[in-house]
Amino acid sequence: MQRPQEPGATRSRYSSGAILFHWVIAALIIINISLALVTDGWHGPARAFAIQTHKATGLTILVLSILRLVWRLVHRPPPFPSGIRRVEAVGARIVHWLFYVLMVVMPLTGWAMISAAATRKPFSWYGLFGLPYLPVQGNKALGGSMHEAHEILGYVMIALIVLHVAAALKHHFLDNTRLIARMWPAAAPAPSFSEKA
Repeated sequence: MQRPQEPGATRSRYSSGAILFHWVIAALIIINISLALVTDGWHGPARAFAIQTHKATGLTILVLSILRLVWRLVHRPPPFPSGIRRVEAVGARIVHWLFYVLMVVMPLTGWAMISAAATRKPFSWYGLFGLPYLPVQGNKALGGSMHEAHEILGYVMIALIVLHVAAALKHHFLDNTRLIARMWPAAAPAPSFSEKA
């Protein structure tokens, strides 16, 4: 149950839907990146299982990210705490939108890469049902460029995650803004912040 807000104040936490999308997608991204890095040198059935899981998780991230983007466009996020400087707020918005771009584009590059293979391997959602390929089979040039883009975007994603986490911890603990409480599940209500012009 939400507390009544003071006059002139606005909510200080993200909506429950945004929080759910954030943590589910974040967990899946971290799992998928870790899976790709850890199993890179594996061979045989273990590697095949890891690749199938990676592909299914990537498509899951794509679908959830599109839904999250729709949710974000419909539900306005809370304002930044007053302790956040304008340049920091602009930087945070840029990073957030870069995340949205990567969460959509990165799975698409992987999807295009496996679709462009001359000989396609099984592609299913965790073995429960088959997933479609894009109509680009045998396009070697596309497959190569998508493979390179997918790998580069993976490292960009890692860099953004490190930057995002470091900034959140800095603002929360060093600047004492309780910024993490805005997105933390079941967190104690953060103080309401006045909307700044």
